[in-house]
Amino acid sequence: MKIIKRSSSDIPREEAHGGSGARKVYASSEHLESTHFEAMTHGYLPAGNSFDWHDHKDTEEIMVVLKGSGEVADEDGEYTYSSGDVFVFPANTQHKINNSSNEEHEMLFVRVKV
Repeated sequence: MKIIKRSSSDIPREEAHGGSGARKVYASSEHLESTHFEAMTHGYLPAGNSFDWHDHKDTEEIMVVLKGSGEVADEDGEYTYSSGDVFVFPANTQHKINNSSNEEHEMLFVRVKV
């Protein structure tokens, strides 16, 4: 396999979570030989929107907050987030990400199949 170089500016935004936000898919399973890697995406969550309750079947997710402050919720409660925070969502864990601010938030997501 040769190195793959992609420019973020050439990767289009696509609808995410039913249109509540958007994402750029930087890498997916088609780019790597790993059977565990699912994707690395750059998420965009507009002001006042949420990535509503969802889980990732048999997939762990890591979220790095690049820009913004808001709330993450799971069955155990609610947690605030701000730029630089890292969250690890175990596989099959229902969670919600809420942007209650007046600015778009950005996150980096990495998903790994268990």
